Amino acid sequence: MSTDDVLADVGPRLRRIRREREVTLAALSEATGISVSTLSRLESGLRKPSLELLLPIAQAHQVPLDELVGAPPVGDPRVRSKPIVRGGRTHWPLTRQPGGLQAFKVLEPQRRQEPDPRTHEGYEWLYVLSGRLRLVLGDHDVVLSAGEAAEFDTRVPHWFGSTGEGPVEFLSLFGPQGERMHVRARPSAGK
Repeated sequence: MSTDDVLADVGPRLRRIRREREVTLAALSEATGISVSTLSRLESGLRKPSLELLLPIAQAHQVPLDELVGAPPVGDPRVRSKPIVRGGRTHWPLTRQPGGLQAFKVLEPQRRQEPDPRTHEGYEWLYVLSGRLRLVLGDHDVVLSAGEAAEFDTRVPHWFGSTGEGPVEFLSLFGPQGERMHVRARPSAGK
């Protein structure tokens, strides 16, 4: 299949995906910042798709870019990610596509920390693989052991970390808004 053939199929695919989600051109325009006329021309094939147009549409629909352009399936489905260290925690991304559900394997070292509950949009699931994980959620202060799971609305002030008795390894999954930056649930002293 030639590049022109692939590009010609993008417009009808964009229209099908938008209609399957019952999204109007106006709503998609608002979500992406792309004008209704440009979106309409993309869907009808009167405008060639570009990366700067397709990326915001993929994010708005929460689909991988490959789905918009009809890329052939990739042979190896394994996720090969490099660990990310943040605040002493090591995170291994387990999902590749932007938006949508995000999954991480997390290793929290043995340490005692004072809980600092935060909030953000989204929904989170935790599953403890090994060790013990302390979870402070609203008025609850619980310890989860290997094999235990928790789920919660992240708009409730929450914090989780090591109990201080040893390292803890867990899976963290969060919904579409979960990747947003944390916001303090309460003002710091003196502010």
